[in-house]
Amino acid sequence: MKPHILVVDDELSMRELLDFMLTKEGYEVSCAENGVKAIEYIKENSFDLLLCDIRLGDITGIDVLKAAKEKNPNVIVIMISAYATAETAVEAMNFGAYDYLPKPFNNDELKETIAKALELKTLDQEKKIIESNLKKHLHFGIIVGSSPPMMHIYKMIMQVAKTKTNILITGESGTGKELIARAIHDQSDRKDMPFVAVNCGGIPESLMESELFGHKKGAFTSASSDKKGLFETAHKGTLFLDEVAEINTHMQVKLLRAVQDKMFISVGGNEVKSVDVRIISATNKNIEEEVIEGRFREDLFYRLNVIEIKIPPLRERKQDLRDLAQHFLEKYTREMGKEISKISSYAIDLLNHYDFPGNVRELENLMERSVALTNTNILLPDSLALSIHKRQWKQKSGDLLDLDRVSEGVLLDGILEHVEKMYILKALELCGDNRQKAADLLGINTRSLRYRMSKLDIDTSIT
Repeated sequence: MKPHILVVDDELSMRELLDFMLTKEGYEVSCAENGVKAIEYIKENSFDLLLCDIRLGDITGIDVLKAAKEKNPNVIVIMISAYATAETAVEAMNFGAYDYLPKPFNNDELKETIAKALELKTLDQEKKIIESNLKKHLHFGIIVGSSPPMMHIYKMIMQVAKTKTNILITGESGTGKELIARAIHDQSDRKDMPFVAVNCGGIPESLMESELFGHKKGAFTSASSDKKGLFETAHKGTLFLDEVAEINTHMQVKLLRAVQDKMFISVGGNEVKSVDVRIISATNKNIEEEVIEGRFREDLFYRLNVIEIKIPPLRERKQDLRDLAQHFLEKYTREMGKEISKISSYAIDLLNHYDFPGNVRELENLMERSVALTNTNILLPDSLALSIHKRQWKQKSGDLLDLDRVSEGVLLDGILEHVEKMYILKALELCGDNRQKAADLLGINTRSLRYRMSKLDIDTSIT
């Protein structure tokens, strides 16, 4: 079915333009000439997207927005106005607007914004169906994501959870390897037994054997009593060996027997102990390369890597970024007692331009800092304490047209905003801060100049 768009504008020429343009794009379009008629239409009909002017002849576009959201909370609302300000935009988004565009708007930009909004709505509906189906079968704790790579991982979790097979989870730091390991344990028959996690890279080599297999009193100087090892602690449950590639080759020999036979001898002891334990390992290294280079035993690798689950980095599943950011926003607003309802679309766009080398962990830390620093109830781009700001537009103006920097990665929107601000400030300087004359120099009208000044945080009290 064609997406249905309701256009609300008190200018006949604007309604006719939008009707013609959007119908040509394949949408079903209905129009209302004022707020009262729009609200009457909203009460009697359903539609997918509301495109509404903020200033109407009778009531405001915000009132129409409220009525549309009251009738259908999932309807997409895009506001347009020749008089938009940052305050107006924040107010509209407070009441659930997806975005706003200034008049005169670029037709292609409007069409792209509408297409993206409807696509996100479709994806959100599909995600809810998928999540509903998944919840009938399993619970993945706080794993967030419905992108194709994550759906593949969910299916693998369901397939391997009920087996006793050893699992190797690979992925960059911060991708959530322990969350996947816990999800496998929670879906297994061992869910009521211990899940024991150990970071192999955080244990000194001299203590590794004692940590894994335990020790007897007097086995070494500080062994004042018997100690149970992690293998024994995880009996009947799951032992998660995080960063397993950090174990030295000498210790790998002893680990091999324990993994292979589920048998070990405590340090200083002579009794062979048997355990029933499921081994899940993880590493952020290319473990096959470690085997080739002789740093990791091949026989141990094959024992651990019966089934491999690869977790993609966040940059390869950007489809999940919005949901992850919202998840962390809600988590830290609860913890800090703040009332931040959503993330602006511009902030999401900024996040999408960043590769997140630290993956989900970096995104979580970013959201925690941003929630702590923001003073508004919507998370705006300025609130994002993002390291990419160093590579953004806060740089010497002489570097802005250095095209060689493109190979290092740039944020085009930020550069263009900086250039735009420089030109507006120069025009105002030449015209003695006269807005009309400055707009003439720049080839735009005063309404457009007023909006751009507000957007770029230029003093709008200038006459």
